[in-house]
Amino acid sequence: MRDKTSFAGYFALAAALALVTAPGVLADTSRQHVGEWTGVPQDQLVKKIRHELVMLPYYGVFDDLEFRVEGVDTVVLSGQVTRPTLRSEAENALKRVEGVAKIVNNVEVLPLSPFDDRIRIATFRAVYSRPGLDRYGMGAVPSIHIIVKNGNVTLKGAVASRMDMTLAEVAARSVPGVFSVTNNLRRDA
Repeated sequence: MRDKTSFAGYFALAAALALVTAPGVLADTSRQHVGEWTGVPQDQLVKKIRHELVMLPYYGVFDDLEFRVEGVDTVVLSGQVTRPTLRSEAENALKRVEGVAKIVNNVEVLPLSPFDDRIRIATFRAVYSRPGLDRYGMGAVPSIHIIVKNGNVTLKGAVASRMDMTLAEVAARSVPGVFSVTNNLRRDA
């Protein structure tokens, strides 16, 4: 008989793994003059913001944080998280970044749902146990993020090839109880 591990155990594992960089944290770096007035070059500002977000203690595979820098010193946070505290911790972490004066927090807290929790775990198992995709689970925060809201799964993050994008989507679609799968994975350049 297989070992029955609780969602809390998997969540704790995902949280523990959240101590290193995560490709799920995206930035809009198209603006060339961000940070000019504060003396912080754009590339350094983006690196500092990304670093602060991936170092959040409970940021994991079931969360997705994104940001963009607007104007000189405004950061717009977006994405979805499973814990309300992660939303506020992300904002508080960015307040400490030199060059950031204003934060617009548009991060959505996903609804509490045992049904969604079961789908998260089942999708995690389906994706990361598939040969070829198992390598993406090696980092501190796995590079394929699994966002579940009301039975709908969205895959986010970066993979090496189109084949891996397709394999991840097929694995997610194979999970019982999933209503739809949106594949927002991108190829890592």
